[in-house]
Amino acid sequence: MRLEKYHGLGNDFLVLFDLDDRHPIGAEEARALCDRHRGVGADGVIRVTAGPTMELYNADGGRAEMSGNGIRCLALALVDAGLAHGPNLTIATDAGGRDVRIGDDGMISVEMGGAPLHDIADELLPSGTLRAARVDMGNPHLVLLVDGPPGADVTAYAAAAASADDEPANVEVVTVGAEAGRLTMRVWERGVGETEACGTGACAAAAAARSWGLADDHVVVHQPGGDLRVSLAGETVVLTGPAVHVCSVEVG
Repeated sequence: MRLEKYHGLGNDFLVLFDLDDRHPIGAEEARALCDRHRGVGADGVIRVTAGPTMELYNADGGRAEMSGNGIRCLALALVDAGLAHGPNLTIATDAGGRDVRIGDDGMISVEMGGAPLHDIADELLPSGTLRAARVDMGNPHLVLLVDGPPGADVTAYAAAAASADDEPANVEVVTVGAEAGRLTMRVWERGVGETEACGTGACAAAAAARSWGLADDHVVVHQPGGDLRVSLAGETVVLTGPAVHVCSVEVG
């Protein structure tokens, strides 16, 4: 089995091209491949079938609906493999079709769909949280606004959120930057744990911040892995950021 490893701001994925539908991925295989000590190592595995269609498996083997960083990695992988010519392509996901554009500057933009949200009642907020909202980016998110450095212990915030609300979600811990239109975020992803960046999470954080009057239509979301740009100006949220090829891997 040949895999291509890509990352989007340190959020890394193993891409398997399976256009003939001969190699379905199971939970055990996904866990083994993503294991950073005994496997190749990644936050997730993306299986590409005809369409192209993106199937995403988290490091714990569970299926995920969507990934903003993952779909950018997949778009670049398709072009690198000669399976798409760009700059525009459409990729089917469990969250619906997503239009992707690869820019001349190497940045990749994805139309991520809408971002419906609702605020969480105060009594359900984890300690230290100023505001919170659930946001649907095709996958579920819980955005927590905090005062001070975002998420000194993101896992603790995620555990507190899970104990208050039993619907599993990706958890974004966010502060508003000193400059207008900038957020700082750390993220705990379902089935993975803390990651260096999350594309759908950046979109969720930007949408929540705008709904609270803390951001406008154009937001830069800073994460440990780097910055993502989010535009909320149109009917669909647009996410822009890089993707990088790391290596090719042969797995026996």
